[in-house]
Amino acid sequence: EAVACREQDWEAINLPHSFSLPYFAASDKFYTGYGWYRKRFMVPRAWAGKRIHLEFDGVFQVAEVFLNCRRIGEHRGGYTGFAFDVTDAAKPGDNVLALRVNNLWDARLAPRAGEHVFSGGIYRNVRLVITAPLHVAWYGTFVTTPQVSRESAKVNVKTEVANDSARPRSATVRTLVLDAKGRTVASMASTGTVEAHSTLIFDQASPPIAHPKLWSPEHPNLYSVKTIVLDGRKPVDDYLSPLGFRWFRFTADRGFFLNGEHRYFRGAGLHQDHAGWGDAVADSGFFRDVKMMKDCGFDFIRASTYPHAPAFDRACDELGMLLWIDCTFWGIGGFRGDGDWFASAYPTNQTDEAAFEANVKEQLRETIRIHRNHPSVIVWSMCNEPFFSAEEVMPKVRRLLTDMVACSHELDPTRPAAIAGCQRGDIDRIGDIAGYNGDGARLFVDPGIPNVVTEYGSTIADRPGKYEPGWGDLPLTPGANPNVVGSWRFPWRSGEAIWCGFDHGSIAGREFGAMGLVDYFRLPKRSWYWYRNEYLRIPPPEWPTTGVPAALRLTADKTTLRSVDGTDDAHIIVTVVDENGRPVNSCPPVTLTVDRGPGEFPTGPSITFAAGSDIPIRDGQAAIEFRSYFAGRTLIRATSPGLKSAAIEITSLGEPKFVPGKTPPARPRPYTRFTGDASVTAWLALGTNNPTAASSEAPGHSGRLANDGNPNSFWQAAAADNAPWLRVDLEKLVTVRQVRLTFPVAANWRYRVEVSVDGRSDWKLVAERSDGSRREATYQDDAAEGAYGRFLRVTILRAPAERTAGIAEVVALGAPAK
Repeated sequence: EAVACREQDWEAINLPHSFSLPYFAASDKFYTGYGWYRKRFMVPRAWAGKRIHLEFDGVFQVAEVFLNCRRIGEHRGGYTGFAFDVTDAAKPGDNVLALRVNNLWDARLAPRAGEHVFSGGIYRNVRLVITAPLHVAWYGTFVTTPQVSRESAKVNVKTEVANDSARPRSATVRTLVLDAKGRTVASMASTGTVEAHSTLIFDQASPPIAHPKLWSPEHPNLYSVKTIVLDGRKPVDDYLSPLGFRWFRFTADRGFFLNGEHRYFRGAGLHQDHAGWGDAVADSGFFRDVKMMKDCGFDFIRASTYPHAPAFDRACDELGMLLWIDCTFWGIGGFRGDGDWFASAYPTNQTDEAAFEANVKEQLRETIRIHRNHPSVIVWSMCNEPFFSAEEVMPKVRRLLTDMVACSHELDPTRPAAIAGCQRGDIDRIGDIAGYNGDGARLFVDPGIPNVVTEYGSTIADRPGKYEPGWGDLPLTPGANPNVVGSWRFPWRSGEAIWCGFDHGSIAGREFGAMGLVDYFRLPKRSWYWYRNEYLRIPPPEWPTTGVPAALRLTADKTTLRSVDGTDDAHIIVTVVDENGRPVNSCPPVTLTVDRGPGEFPTGPSITFAAGSDIPIRDGQAAIEFRSYFAGRTLIRATSPGLKSAAIEITSLGEPKFVPGKTPPARPRPYTRFTGDASVTAWLALGTNNPTAASSEAPGHSGRLANDGNPNSFWQAAAADNAPWLRVDLEKLVTVRQVRLTFPVAANWRYRVEVSVDGRSDWKLVAERSDGSRREATYQDDAAEGAYGRFLRVTILRAPAERTAGIAEVVALGAPAK
């Protein structure tokens, strides 16, 4: 049926592609369901006897692949690549490839929860690969450096050679280690018989390589490994793998060491999506992201909270960024029953457990196989905050994490296995490294295990924002001086990563996705300039001033696109200036239009920015990424009523060529915010296991005990605290409907509950009990009108006689703000 349908009824699209295109992170909603993709391609008769493979870097999240009406297979998991041999279904001449893709929430598929968005689509690169029957398997090399120093290094290469023919083959594998200029610095060769329809691993060790150029953030020296497969004496396949010489180790008491030198790394966690294009990012967009983090002085990136595209790894390799890769076992605070990504991280239905665990482990295996050869990768992380699971399944969470760590060690003994977001749930000692988020920075002091602050900050701000770092809980590390930057960088701590690098889409709402140092359109906020000045001593630019707008200025990070296959793009920036060419902070509506030539914005041949809209212009500036699927010269013009226009030319190289009058122009894709069923309000129970802060803490009664789900443990203020309060970061901007407080004992407790957006100011009343005679352990109050915010604060107005102020449990009922 798919092959026989009317093609003229289908929308012509290009890859990479997202169901949500165009997407601007303006809502917590996105389309979920099915989408079909079709492509015709020719198989020449010259391919007879060859093997035809389809390789996908990522499809979210279930992909069913069909060729010529024949079902080839299915892949379950939206963040890892996969490949299918489609030879038997292909035919000479015209072939029709079809994919049925869905992004439906699935109880047995990871992630079950998370605060990103989960748009469907073929959103990463796809390749058609033609090989001989004897060839290197998909990502079939494992390159390691068992011995490496400044004086000498050895390379080990394990190569999987697949024989897809019906008879045994005598295979020779020649392996060359190449330097950055392509010169051979070592070679290996071995021969073996690969049986029919089987795979053989060739294990090769190089001779010593003298004085290798080491890879580091300051000097990202790269080598490569070229694998040549011979069938008898005939070369039939060659394969290139990345290589970098470095060694590292994490210690519990002295931190992290790279190439024998101590290094406290500083960086950011970040999601993959970009304004307009959503998750369907060009390879050059990933390079741009990594470079922006490098350019503000960082040397570390946490790929949060799933493996990113292989192109992202390559950018980290080339630019010199240490890379931590998360697997997809992921939780979110305020989880509820099954049905969407606000679910328990681990299944609550026993019938889902075995399939879910198998899927998590399979995605871990795929992640390691795909990313293992990149020198930038230093950690495999099993998870992020999986303690956001139903209490009754937490023993199973710990068991699964233990199994994953063992699996990681087996698949890659050269890298440690981490548990990220382990500040709750007694899971921080399961892996080799503990990654503490939020208040974990102050709760786990010298924990006796290698550790990293994997998330700090989480400051919500639209551009331009404030010129400040947003340290979050870092300065509250016991023993640190909050007034001295870096005083929390103790020898036992390996590094720190701010949350987050870039604004992103979020099921918790637009504002909660606005925590980046850089906005969604890839324009830096003032906090980015703070870090650049602090770490690289580059002063910030002059901020746009108040003035009379007179003209527009167009700039781009490049004016030549090297390819027209969706892997390259240009970042176009429009700036409002006065009559003297100085930037002003006026925000008139601005339209970018393709005047002539090929290419498109996510909205098609034009895009309009307007203050206060989902496609905003802020602080006198706007930006978007432009890509072309035809080669040629493109003139882009920026216009605004009453202002002098500006233009820029972009040249795109490659095939096919754009022919005026014959090549179809880019079709408009008008933007409409996706709202879903806006009439349904989904209330969440919020607060349990979220980050806390308190006016004071008595020994053994920290703030985290006030929301740990156990009414028998409790926060208690210090005896001398005359104005005791407890604050919970709900980690979402919500409208509070109800609050429930449980105290250590039944008594006449007096309290005030308030909520704030930033946790520092503009506190709004939720509920107050300043009088009355009730003597209860648990109190429940409906929220006052307009109780909207992120931080919930409970102030104890009066504790019972002979009792110190304390709280056993805090739970708020709320819904993400519309």
